[in-house]
Amino acid sequence: MTLLQVMAAGNAADVRVRTTDDTVIAAELATHGITFDRWPALEDAAATSSDDLLAHYADRVAELNDSGRYKHIDIARIHPDDANPEWPAIAKGAREKFLNEHRHAEDEVRYFAAGRGCFYLHLGDEVLAVVCEGGDLLSVPAGTLHWFDMGTRPDFIAIRFFEEEDGWVGDFTGDRISEGFPTLDELLTAS
Repeated sequence: MTLLQVMAAGNAADVRVRTTDDTVIAAELATHGITFDRWPALEDAAATSSDDLLAHYADRVAELNDSGRYKHIDIARIHPDDANPEWPAIAKGAREKFLNEHRHAEDEVRYFAAGRGCFYLHLGDEVLAVVCEGGDLLSVPAGTLHWFDMGTRPDFIAIRFFEEEDGWVGDFTGDRISEGFPTLDELLTAS
């Protein structure tokens, strides 16, 4: 379920907007210079190789990158592996990597081919939690304060677009604001 929840930055309980309507989500994000779009999701994305996924979305990727701005386009995958006793530690480490507020020197552009994750965008006196799922494209402008939660059981495939090879590296602010907001799992179970 794609979801937008807008909360006061100083009080997460002050929910100003909560919607699953793609049109409302796109319009609200656009007022902040954030692009939200939907591409048709491939039903068997998890069983499709990364090369085949990139080939499947080649026309859309080319359209998005028509200026040639993105020099590095790849796929990030993480899936539960209950047969691996190290999986819980791997999942925890992956999740904790971006749970604190940070920014990037370039736009953060992600297309979720499958699964889900939540971007929390700290925009002045509001925090916008955007739960993205398979089919969602989100482009967050460079310098935007944010954090990302992939949930306690991470499971997603995302096409990532970078101008520079290290474009994914975050500049962490040290602000612990993320600790006062609902997690991805909590957002999904809230009514």
